[in-house]
Amino acid sequence: MGGRDLIAAFASGFGIALSLIMAVGAQNAFVLRQGIRGEHVFAVALMCAASDGVLIAAGVGGFGVLVEQVPWLGAVMRWGGAAFLLVYGARAFLSAWRGGASLEAGNGGRQGLGAVLATCFALTWLNPHVYLDTVVLIGSVSRGWPGQGLAFGTGAALASFTFFFSLALGARALAPLFARPSAWRVLDVIVGVVMWTVAAALILKG
Repeated sequence: MGGRDLIAAFASGFGIALSLIMAVGAQNAFVLRQGIRGEHVFAVALMCAASDGVLIAAGVGGFGVLVEQVPWLGAVMRWGGAAFLLVYGARAFLSAWRGGASLEAGNGGRQGLGAVLATCFALTWLNPHVYLDTVVLIGSVSRGWPGQGLAFGTGAALASFTFFFSLALGARALAPLFARPSAWRVLDVIVGVVMWTVAAALILKG
């Protein structure tokens, strides 16, 4: 019976986390773009998945209760995240308007690893939606599995690793399509819309 409970908790954590992470958001749009560019793909996927793992562990460990009880912490994350997303979205729209800039990835236009990871870090840790999904929601659901928190959290973390590496590495299949400047412009517009939509949602919640 105990073994079945562990498997059920693991499967529940995996399924819930995957359903939350799969929703299109700022972080996913960035991972997709880096995957298509073939730029520091493994490092980006690892940072996103590892960050989720840390936040999931915090949620399952009870940190979600603290987040709910400190109102100003949520406000700081909301406004800081909105500001960053507005700036990043503007950069994406500017790239789409100029055209061609993204195509330089293969001939000297690559960003350094530090700059890419800094952007990835900000999109992850300055986005309150990430905390809501991983710390608050997953943390809350884990309480429905008393004594099985480790199995539940492990399943949730594995879902994050599975999704981000599949998204980042699978995006390379789209590379031939993005040999055309028009395709990059469309992608940049989509990225900009996603960033500004998430930012608007954060601002309106205030």
